[in-house]
Amino acid sequence: MNTFFMIVGIFYLIVLYFFIDFSLGRKIHLEKLKLQHFPDRHSDIRLFTSGPELFADLFSELKEAQKHIHVLFYIVKKDHISTDFLSLFKKKADEGVEVRLMLDWVGSFKAKRSITKELQGSRVQLIFCKAPRPPFFFYSSQIRNHRKITVIDGKIGYLGGFNIGKEYINLDSKLSPWRDYHLKIVGEGVQDLQVMFLRDWEEAAMVRLTQNKLYFPDLEKGKYRHRIIPSEGFYLEHTFSELINSAKDCIMIGTPYFIPGKRLLQDLQAALKRGVKLEILVPSTPDHLLVKEASYRYFRPLLDLGASIYQYQNGFYHSKILIIDDRVCDVGTANFDKRSFFLNHEMNCYTYDPSYVESIRGVLKQDQAEAKLISKKDISMLNPWTFCKEMLARSISLFL
Repeated sequence: MNTFFMIVGIFYLIVLYFFIDFSLGRKIHLEKLKLQHFPDRHSDIRLFTSGPELFADLFSELKEAQKHIHVLFYIVKKDHISTDFLSLFKKKADEGVEVRLMLDWVGSFKAKRSITKELQGSRVQLIFCKAPRPPFFFYSSQIRNHRKITVIDGKIGYLGGFNIGKEYINLDSKLSPWRDYHLKIVGEGVQDLQVMFLRDWEEAAMVRLTQNKLYFPDLEKGKYRHRIIPSEGFYLEHTFSELINSAKDCIMIGTPYFIPGKRLLQDLQAALKRGVKLEILVPSTPDHLLVKEASYRYFRPLLDLGASIYQYQNGFYHSKILIIDDRVCDVGTANFDKRSFFLNHEMNCYTYDPSYVESIRGVLKQDQAEAKLISKKDISMLNPWTFCKEMLARSISLFL
């Protein structure tokens, strides 16, 4: 009996430690947080939806780089496309191009050693950001840089959902084809991608480069009015809430993980009650444990109010998109989940041109056509195993 109570006591002490670590870590983080605001810009924007097409374009532009290449990814894996990616970086660095590669410490942890070895002795500047650090090891381990930014010569930028790995080019048997949205930006908006990369680099490497005019060439205006929205575990929920509450006709959401939290759930329910149409597209096959079950508690009340919820059938759906009426379209790195709202560093692009919004809506409609419309019966807790998974998912939904 004494052993039992000792085990229980140790368990509660561990839970208490995690709670205190997380609470104090987040409190201090929010106190130090400085919101980044950018004005409206005008750029030419191209949407990519398949990995092979995106990487063919990206690699082509990287090969033409003359001055600098700045790349931030959440994940780079240990496979042939990752090797090709790193080899190209080494080649450009040998040509005299400044190459900076920043990877998230957690996201790229499995390949950290191989990547470091591959670039050892090269002129590529490599850094892993957001490693856990004292005094709040647990909280800092949950703060991830989920941005995917590429800036080439300060003139061409990329932003979106793709990372570097075989699954992103449809070579994973379970998750192929991989469906995602990634933007190529040419014009004024590139300077904001550059600023955020350099600020993240400064935080990780303790080197300030934002004052160097070399990285900020003159840029021409493009066709589409847009705004870059960075977030760091704060602010994104607020901007999404404002967009949802402004909707008059239709809200369209595409996301691999739908775990919105209380505030945004209430906003979506209120929108449905005032007659706004709500359409949500998620994958049928999940890529992480429990994320599918975590969404059920939010789907049920929305289905009761008439929402249309689709599960994508043709591979894995990883896109992050929010469309409000015909006025604004958001594409970026943030999922519609608590982790993106309250923990991760994310980067989104809100575009306001009606013709652009209409074209992206057409892409989303095509993806809906390859999805199954679900009912409340489809996500009812039919057995004890499903019930247990959903209860566990609820308790740790912030960290999924």
